[in-house]
Order: sequence, then structure tokens, then C-alpha cells
Amino acid sequence: MTVTDAPALARALYEARRTRVPIPPLTDADPTLGLADGYAVQQELVALLLADGDRVVGHKVGLTSAAMQRMVGVDSPDFGPVLASTVYRDGDVVPLDRFIAPKIEAEIVMVLGERLEGPGVTVTRARSAIAGAVAGMEIVDSRIADWRIKLADTVADLASNGAMATSSRVVPIDGVDTRLIGMTITRNGELVDTAAGAAALGDPVAVVAWIANVLGESGVALEPGHLIMTGALHAAVPMTAGDVFRAEFDRLGPITVRVG
Repeated sequence: MTVTDAPALARALYEARRTRVPIPPLTDADPTLGLADGYAVQQELVALLLADGDRVVGHKVGLTSAAMQRMVGVDSPDFGPVLASTVYRDGDVVPLDRFIAPKIEAEIVMVLGERLEGPGVTVTRARSAIAGAVAGMEIVDSRIADWRIKLADTVADLASNGAMATSSRVVPIDGVDTRLIGMTITRNGELVDTAAGAAALGDPVAVVAWIANVLGESGVALEPGHLIMTGALHAAVPMTAGDVFRAEFDRLGPITVRVG
């Protein structure tokens, strides 16, 4: 990818977000696009969104499960920003027409209590910087037509982040084995899936350490109050109008998302 390509590709994704009209995979036009290219485009896209008045309130980490990494053909997670305009609360109605092809995932979300900057962040250090955890759901969406994504496509597209919802009660994790936090998710009262925190990189706290170290290489720190989405604990579920999704987490409690 040439230096001039990143802004143009970011603009295409920006317009797809604005118009809700998907675009062909970036990798169709250039199959050589790789991880670094994806992040170069993502950086340009974030700049466009921040220029519109949005702000970064945290980060999402994706591809944290071994199964997802095998599916995409990578051996580490990816990441993107969480933007203030995309955050919902427990019980909110999420309008379907805000997205292109949305799916929902239940996740453990960590809330930073103090600044955390890599490199060199250990799991123990990350745990000490976390104020607590909340029940969360991520709405993943793709501005790439028909979800025909390769790694560079999803990374460029803010790691396919659409929106997120969180519960309001921040639960301290002192003395809690976050690997063992169990979860069930239902759709309109019917059980969809079950999982536990260990599905996210072996431990959701390890996800916080990972993203702190990766961002630290670029001089970016996690700040107090930042939300860290630690990755899907199960396969994403398509959303349709009228759906009511409810995830119930051990210790963290429930969260409900209604689809309008």
C-alpha cells in the first residue's frame, strides 16, 4: 500500500459508515494488504471520526479466542477504539437502522481505575489498574459487503466495531478469578450460548495487559475510566428488529439490549 492509499481507503470506510452502504473488501483491490496496512487505514479513519466531534472512551480487543484466530488465520488479537457515540446502557433500545449487518456478542468489559501504559505491563499490574468489571455486549458490524473480510479489512474497519452496551454496576475484581466468570446469553428468552471468561485470551485481565502493551508501543496509554472490551465469549448472533438479548454473568449480573 502506498502512503496515499490509506487516507483514500479510510474515506471510503467513513462514507460507508455514514451512508450505511457497504463497500467491497479492501483486499479485493489489493490482496497484499496486511495487518500494518489495516492499522494505517484505521488511524486515518479514527482521525476523520474525531474531527466530527467524537471521542475515544476505550478500546475493543477482538480475535481473543483460539477458534476465532484460527478462522482468520492469525495468532494474536486485533484492536480498535471505542467511540463515545457508540456506547449504550443496559436496557437501551438500539436502532437496527444505525448498522449494516449487525451481530451481537456478550463480553466482559473492564473499567480502568488508573492510567496504564506499556510496554512491560504484566497481568498483575493490569489487574491492579482495573477499577472493576461490568457486563457488556458488543454489536459488531461490517462496512465491508457481506462480511467478506480478511484481516486487513476488519482491522481497517475499526476491528468491525459497531457499538457496545454496558451495565451500570462496576464490580471490583479483587479476589475474583475472572477466567471463571460464567455467562449465558438468550435471544427472546431462548438460550443461545454459554461461555466463561477464559474464552478471552485465557483471562480477560490478560487482554487488558495485551492492549496496554500494544498501544504503549505507539506512546498511547489507557486512561482512567476507559472501557476495555475483552473479546467475544461466543459466536456472534445476528440481530433483527424486535429482538431482546439478555446476557447474565456470574458476579457481574445481567445486561439487556433491545433491538428497535
